[in-house]
Amino acid sequence: MLTTFTPFQSLCGGALIGLSATLLMLLLGRVAGVTGIVAGLLPPVSHDWTWRAAFLAGMIFSPWLYAAAGGGVIAIGISAGPAMLLASGLIVGVGVSYGAGCTSGHGICGLARFSPRSLAATLTFMATAAATVYFVRHVWGT
Repeated sequence: MLTTFTPFQSLCGGALIGLSATLLMLLLGRVAGVTGIVAGLLPPVSHDWTWRAAFLAGMIFSPWLYAAAGGGVIAIGISAGPAMLLASGLIVGVGVSYGAGCTSGHGICGLARFSPRSLAATLTFMATAAATVYFVRHVWGT
């Protein structure tokens, strides 16, 4: 059965993201920046690859766990084609390099630590995302 998100589900999802970021910092002293976590799994593989693989597996398999617990299958729609997805991924990759971190690292963990650099990065990528959506939806017309 397909289901749509409710505010309660969104609240629970946000709480789980915050809990996982807090536990990762508390137990391992690591920031939950997903780009850095994934980068440690690519060659040359980091010596601490086990927690990275477990964290990534939790992200990948949690929708199936949610469905198995009776939450249903979340309807997800992607209107962009393969070329747009590839271009978007490359642009995000460049932004992660220039921003010295990803949205999860800066937006979740950095802001929670009151990092001025993370505040600047988060404001920048949120403004860029809003401008991109406006341009693509209202100017470009897709």
